Amino acid sequence: MTCDDVRAALSARLDGEDPGAPPAALDAHTEGCPGCRSWLARAEQVTRLTRVRAVQVPDLTASVLAAVAADRASAVGATSAAARARRQVLRVAVAVAAIAQLAVALPILLAGLGVGVDPHTSREMASFDVALAVGFALAAWRPERARAFLPVALVLAVCLAATSALDIVNSTTALVHEVGHLAAVVQAGLLWALGRVSGEPDRPLTTAVAAGRG
Repeated sequence: MTCDDVRAALSARLDGEDPGAPPAALDAHTEGCPGCRSWLARAEQVTRLTRVRAVQVPDLTASVLAAVAADRASAVGATSAAARARRQVLRVAVAVAAIAQLAVALPILLAGLGVGVDPHTSREMASFDVALAVGFALAAWRPERARAFLPVALVLAVCLAATSALDIVNSTTALVHEVGHLAAVVQAGLLWALGRVSGEPDRPLTTAVAAGRG
């Protein structure tokens, strides 16, 4: 084997490849050839320095964290927009319910229109309806306070539904006369939905990231 052949085989062995020659023959040649022995020492030094040298890797932490924060902010913005849209629709629905209830109750209260057999009782019920309608109007105006009116609306809906069912079972009233009480159930449902949506946090997400921390 020539020195070039030996050095090629030694280089392959340093790289972890098949040298293509018996190790004993390579070692014997290196021990007897000062040039190849010196070449091998330099090659081993270069290989060692190359393997232990630190590799410069760009720090992508800031850009990655910025991208994650941007994605989170975009998701929060979309969620907030959807919540605002739902809240606005519910506010309009509650306001319409309040106006409809006022349109029915005020003529009875102020002009005596549609008063039944007992005018006093009719006006008392109309007064209650007006008060309830004002509560719905305030909830539509300030939706964050909808939950404060919710217990009254729920109790009214439950009581009307229970008494209507009982009266229908006892044949003391007809189903057609009790259909109007469904409005109270619908109003309570709208108020519950408005209070639930208005209770959701509507603040932008703030992400504070310290250097060197995830």
